[in-house]
Amino acid sequence: MAVPLVAALLTSCGGSSLVQSATPAASHVGSRAISHASSGGTSAYIQHVVVIIQENRSFDDLFATFPGADGTTYGYMKTPSGELYEPLQEVNLAEKCDFIHGYEGFLKDYDGGKMDGFEAIGTCKSNPTAPYQYVNPAQIAPYWDMAQTYVLADQMFQTQGSGSFTAHQDLIAGATIIDQAKTLSIVDVPTHTPWGCDAPKGTKTDVLKWTGSAILYQHTGPYPCFKYATMRDLLDKKSMTKPVSWKYYAPAVKTSGSIWNAFDAIKAVRNGPEWKTNISSPQTNIFNDIQNGQLPSVSWIIPDGVDSDHPADGSDTGPSWVASVVNAIGLSSYWQSTAIIVVWDDWGGFFDHVPPPFFDHWGGVGFRVPMIVISPYARETYPGQPGYISHTQYEFGSILKFIENVWGLGSLGTTDARATSIVDCFDFTQAPRSFTTIPSSYSKSYFLHRPPSNEPVDTQ
Repeated sequence: MAVPLVAALLTSCGGSSLVQSATPAASHVGSRAISHASSGGTSAYIQHVVVIIQENRSFDDLFATFPGADGTTYGYMKTPSGELYEPLQEVNLAEKCDFIHGYEGFLKDYDGGKMDGFEAIGTCKSNPTAPYQYVNPAQIAPYWDMAQTYVLADQMFQTQGSGSFTAHQDLIAGATIIDQAKTLSIVDVPTHTPWGCDAPKGTKTDVLKWTGSAILYQHTGPYPCFKYATMRDLLDKKSMTKPVSWKYYAPAVKTSGSIWNAFDAIKAVRNGPEWKTNISSPQTNIFNDIQNGQLPSVSWIIPDGVDSDHPADGSDTGPSWVASVVNAIGLSSYWQSTAIIVVWDDWGGFFDHVPPPFFDHWGGVGFRVPMIVISPYARETYPGQPGYISHTQYEFGSILKFIENVWGLGSLGTTDARATSIVDCFDFTQAPRSFTTIPSSYSKSYFLHRPPSNEPVDTQ
């Protein structure tokens, strides 16, 4: 058993202990946005929700200079000689370094709310200021086009201050709580890949235990094949009375899917019949389902490693991958009834200047990540003026709550219960917008015909 680590977050901005706030800040939800949704009528407009998950980027890293958004081009860095002003450097998307972004890295970066502990270590320690950067907007033009046309959320926080394994769990379950007392949760990554029920015997996880403060126990947690409920349970239960179909599009487990396939860690799915019917590999099957009129009601789409925006993979194809999926839906009959949500799973160790707004018993909430909402009903700044920026405080449970409300599924009772739905990103009183193709450097054909990379690029 590793020596427990008492969370350094105990010195938060207000100097209080790491405790759960009463509720997140109240959202400023416009009456137009919820005029139909409040009574469960959203399903009259939205019949398909597609969640496209990208990897390891903070909000400031992608949208530091986006007009009207809460971004910045400078930060502060803690050094032995004091805190230094650190301008953010404009860089290419194909970042060479992979930065620390596990739970301990989160505590270090956060530094009691000062947000000044970001530092490159390991193979990139020769440039310790490397995390203080933002991507040249021209390198991520499809993302900016989507944000300028639809909705960009600048206050989306990942559920937990941890890496990709738990982030992908949070996007299907809202949390990784494993005990009835809700004092134990999974954090960081399993000791071996695949990160799930396909892991070798003896694989362990890390856990956070709440005893008045959060304590990290490394490599002492259970085998990563969990029994907690996910959105699959709510969707399947509802399907008994009214079909709510779902699929999880991901690379094969032997490739990038070995670390990013969240349902590989859910025992009822991995060891049940839905592994063959609802888990669809490769991820490019999404294009076939759209073309053949088989898009499910709810979809999660996981990229190949090289299309993931993950740093250190030397690739710039991520924005085009997302644009290809969005374009396929936008140019199909599904456009009129679909909400597309593009979200990044964790901050990747990149600088962000906004401290988490509250803390809970399970190591969250974490840092800001970008979210773009694309739909014919995406809210406008004012009528005829696209490019709305939502400043509402969200977390990953906000996406789950929106799905739950669209189909009247009830609640998982995890972070979705407290989260503010993303429904205020929509205006269902406006006439549905027509779709305009998002330009990109690589086409759908490129992704359909390129062999898979077979690279699980993540380590945290």
